[in-house]
Amino acid sequence: MPVVMALVTGLVFGAGLTISQMVDPAKVLGFLDFAGIVRGTWDPSLAFVMGGALAVSAPAYYVAQQRGRAALGPLFIPPRRRLDKRLAVGAVVFGIGWGLVGFCPGPAVTALGFGTGNAVIFFAAMLGGMAIYEAIAAPRGAGVSQLDQAA
Repeated sequence: MPVVMALVTGLVFGAGLTISQMVDPAKVLGFLDFAGIVRGTWDPSLAFVMGGALAVSAPAYYVAQQRGRAALGPLFIPPRRRLDKRLAVGAVVFGIGWGLVGFCPGPAVTALGFGTGNAVIFFAAMLGGMAIYEAIAAPRGAGVSQLDQAA
């Protein structure tokens, strides 16, 4: 049953990304182009998508945290941690990558289903980056999070 729920959840997530056009790098880059506010070309529509996602997920996270477990499995909310250098650097690298190509991991995987070349290239680069991180950081123990240790 957990595999079926994971499949259904993934399909709903992918459908939402497709319907909201978050799988279209041009749409995402139009949202991220804040200079477009001055030019009148900025596309704020994805802010509504993100707001809708937060409106649904925030109460669900709260309920799961109060219950001590998620509806279909163990608690998946990481413990609160301070902002550290690794988190800040990772967030900056993620933001730069998203701003350069208009893809982040979820929409890129969804876009693979459309067979677009940009999605394939991004996905391959993402896997390469993950492999480099594992080769460099994980052997030193930097890649092992508290969640990985608990699993």
